[in-house]
Amino acid sequence: MAWATCWKTVARKPEPATRSIAARLALLFGLVAFVSLSLVGISLQWVLRHEMARHQAEQIQGRTEDMRYMLNHGRPDGLAARAMAKIEALSPADERNRYWMWSPDPAYLYGHDLQQALDATRGKTGVVDLYVRGRHMKLQAVDLPAQGGRPELRLIVGIDVAPFAQTLRSFRWALMVVTLVGALVLAALGYWVARLGLLPVRRMSEEAHRIEPGNRAQRLDVSALPHELSDLGGSLNAALERLDSAYHQLAAFNDNVAHELRTPLANLIGQTQVALSRERDGVHLREVLQSNLEELERLRSIVADMLFLARAEQGARAQDLVQVSLADEVAKTLEFMELLLEEAGMQVLVQGDAQAFVQTALFRRALINLLHNAIQHSASGSQIVVQILTGSQHASVAVLNPGPAIPAEHLPRLFDRFYRIEESRANSGESHGLGLAIVKAVALMHEGQVFASSGQGQTRVGFQISLATAGPPKG
Repeated sequence: MAWATCWKTVARKPEPATRSIAARLALLFGLVAFVSLSLVGISLQWVLRHEMARHQAEQIQGRTEDMRYMLNHGRPDGLAARAMAKIEALSPADERNRYWMWSPDPAYLYGHDLQQALDATRGKTGVVDLYVRGRHMKLQAVDLPAQGGRPELRLIVGIDVAPFAQTLRSFRWALMVVTLVGALVLAALGYWVARLGLLPVRRMSEEAHRIEPGNRAQRLDVSALPHELSDLGGSLNAALERLDSAYHQLAAFNDNVAHELRTPLANLIGQTQVALSRERDGVHLREVLQSNLEELERLRSIVADMLFLARAEQGARAQDLVQVSLADEVAKTLEFMELLLEEAGMQVLVQGDAQAFVQTALFRRALINLLHNAIQHSASGSQIVVQILTGSQHASVAVLNPGPAIPAEHLPRLFDRFYRIEESRANSGESHGLGLAIVKAVALMHEGQVFASSGQGQTRVGFQISLATAGPPKG
């Protein structure tokens, strides 16, 4: 169950569609398509507007040149009548093409709203705008000097821009429809392409979802993944390896806790049952209570150590740091353990020294555990060496004791909770298996790490303390 709970953080069911990568990519495709088509449409509309304006100017220019040629080269007699007849022929009934003429000679006056046309073109060259009778028209005026009996006059030619405006409106609506439809089509195609491209991800998710506590050894097939997903698959496999390892450690930890607690509890229950089986005198009951107290003290020690390790694993750091000589702290610890060393017939040699900021209580606790470990696994009369070394970033404290070599496969696990090497280390039953785990916790709380090596009749176990701390923390 614990492994299954951990695995839920890695293998999850597919997210809702609103958080789908394919849907997001489709929306992005649609947005990019809409913006791109809009920019293209705006550009085409600008080009079309300018081309239509040029076309209007050419139409006006062509009609103007046609009438000017007639007025400049026509026979003077009856010229006004012929010019007006031609204008009538060129002007449709809808008045989309209109002409105006003004001259001091009334015979050449022509066109409705002549005064408005004159006012609109007075003092201006080129094409100008005129709004007359609800129509928007483009006008151009030319002045013709008197020639061959024809008086001077002003010719004004205009065309209605309504057809051009209607063309622009139709083109604009067509662009809007094409842009919207195109964006939707590209979004749909983008969704299909994204779904197709994300197919390896979906397959990897399905493969990961099939991994359960019953088949923890199964891993993702990274070789079948694209290059872009191979790193992700490798990371998931590494996460599965860590989860599997954590599961095994947790299972072993639970077994060890149950075993460690079961023994003193069984002793307490057994001794109490025996004491209650018949009448006992006060002396016997006192002995039973004394024995039970020892077991209770052992239980309290286990619980206290487990609580300490739990705080360390939650990121607790050493507090109230003071700068000390590590050799002096070792000497004070050896004074505390003098009686135990004398009973074991052992001597301790201290080599080296270093100045470091430590929490003295934690430092001594770790050193006591290391010395206890060395005493338990050394023959009577042996010499134990405490070695203090200074590096660029850490100071290390190592305890060396003689004894048989520890197999290399056990060294990385010496600092695990309740881990013992029953076959190769003697006296393992004298402790509850948390001593070296506490040493590791103390090292982590001082931003250091632990180390262990064994060979050539000597075992070296120790921990490091960071020298990066410039001084004790200030509250």
